[in-house]
Amino acid sequence: MSSVETRQVGRDSLFLLAQVRVDGQENPVRVKVRNLSAGGMMAEGEVRVMRGAHVEVDLRNIGWVDGNVAWKQGNRFGIAFAEEIDPKIVRAPVDSSADHSGADLALNGPRRDRRQGERSLRKL
Repeated sequence: MSSVETRQVGRDSLFLLAQVRVDGQENPVRVKVRNLSAGGMMAEGEVRVMRGAHVEVDLRNIGWVDGNVAWKQGNRFGIAFAEEIDPKIVRAPVDSSADHSGADLALNGPRRDRRQGERSLRKL
């Protein structure tokens, strides 16, 4: 999609916090999620990233999602997700009493936790 076409993709404006891990950097950094769509997000924070860098984002109710930096301007940057998510799940309140089975996850199937090297579901 061209940049003009992607501007028409539906996105949710919201204010959430998330953690971002950048390849080559050990510790995740907290960012503000300024908008979110199935295919990506805009983040704001003091993160040292360059366009094209591989990142992982820890999104509420979903867990770690792989992506790449699509653009950067000042302390804001766009992330294109490797797989689409359901932004409604991220916006939903965290319910610690709910049963979060695989059917409730925004992504199709379990995610691979790159730090552990095993396929696992994130416990909420």
